[in-house]
Amino acid sequence: MQSLFKLIFRLAFFLAAIVASAQDISGTWKGELSIQGIELPIVFNISQSDNGFTTTLDSPKQNAFDMPTDKTTFVNNKLTITYGDIAMEYTAMYENGAFTGTFTQAGQSFPLDMKRGEKEAKKERPQEPKKPYPYASEEVNFINKKADNIKFSGTLTIPANVKNPPVAILITGSGPQNRDEELLGHRPFLVLADHLTRQGIAVLRYDDRGTAKSEGNFSAATSFDFANDVEAAMEYLQTRSDVVDPNKIGLVGHSEGGLIAPIVAARNNKVAFCVLLAGPGVDGKEVLLTQGKRAAELEGYPASDIAISQEVSAKVFDICADFKGEASKKQMKELIESIKTKMTSPKAKEELTDANINRQIEMFTSPWMQAFLGYDPQTSLKKVNCPVLAINGEKDFQVLPKLNLDGIKKGLQHNKDVTIKEFKDLNHLFQTSETGALSEYSEIEETFAPVALNFVSEWINARF
Repeated sequence: MQSLFKLIFRLAFFLAAIVASAQDISGTWKGELSIQGIELPIVFNISQSDNGFTTTLDSPKQNAFDMPTDKTTFVNNKLTITYGDIAMEYTAMYENGAFTGTFTQAGQSFPLDMKRGEKEAKKERPQEPKKPYPYASEEVNFINKKADNIKFSGTLTIPANVKNPPVAILITGSGPQNRDEELLGHRPFLVLADHLTRQGIAVLRYDDRGTAKSEGNFSAATSFDFANDVEAAMEYLQTRSDVVDPNKIGLVGHSEGGLIAPIVAARNNKVAFCVLLAGPGVDGKEVLLTQGKRAAELEGYPASDIAISQEVSAKVFDICADFKGEASKKQMKELIESIKTKMTSPKAKEELTDANINRQIEMFTSPWMQAFLGYDPQTSLKKVNCPVLAINGEKDFQVLPKLNLDGIKKGLQHNKDVTIKEFKDLNHLFQTSETGALSEYSEIEETFAPVALNFVSEWINARF
């Protein structure tokens, strides 16, 4: 669920007028970002010509390679690399054959030092489909008239030899996501869309607002804005009776998408079905507290440190839910700083830097976080009358299965067609995993367990 991991790029070469430095910085440069205890390798491949410098970006852990950045300058031993589509900038000074610098994305900054290294090869994910597909695939656009006519870009896949099939709209998890929900070298929505379409179910998946080819401002939006985007996608599909059945439009939401789908279904009786993939069944505060606790346990933090963190986090979330500007920020900072001397783990103490604390506060006080913390999914679940499938993985540490599936079941107790299922050994991404920890996501070859894929398609086809 980490927005930093999303890398969607466009091609744009910068032609410099002057080669500003005699230093030869051409080649492959490697470094590691440390994000919430996870090491994320970053690679810049810099080329120099008479026209200046160009750079491609690799994120090996995400299995993303050769992505062209917008602009590279090297003046007076200062390197600057920018990439507008993901709001990224890297600035660094060159000294003694290495770069010392800062990687900034979407307002968050991280130290990133780079040394020369060797380029790595892209891993093949065996479940990703290869063209030609045995079905039609269209690049489509639609407009959200409720949000300044934002234009969305997506892909509509249509089964072969199926007249008026049901159609599923895929709704991504938290953070800016492209239509494939790409993260850590996996493209879960590409695999899911391919599977469903092969099973006779049309699929519309689209880039989130402000991401990849879609317009808009992601950072200012909340789950309720994303619900409006889903309704715009529904309105588009209702114009496509040439290829789908407009009376059989369903929603398949993953993680936060599993929160958004019921919000839409509760107010729109044209939703034919909902599939909630690791969706929350309790309020945002409880989701984040239980997620933080389980994540810390998986990372091996001492129980005493976890207890302290939980106590302070609960207080911070309460302040965030009743945010009152700079006074609230100051109060949150004092609370977080107060635990520095109480922590026993060296790792925990190292992470409580001023820069990290400030980043956390900015994240906690975003419009999205305030809306998420203040919303109880029971509000919408109680109003959903269409068929609902809710599934989760036994080893999901981000949306704990029993807690959240029980919450969903409680909210839907009036609904006559509800299926709840927990899958053994699956994590938050529905990969077969050892522990469910975030650090495993990129290392697992599987993108989406077939047992879960089959369960979803069979459940939909049994109803339509």
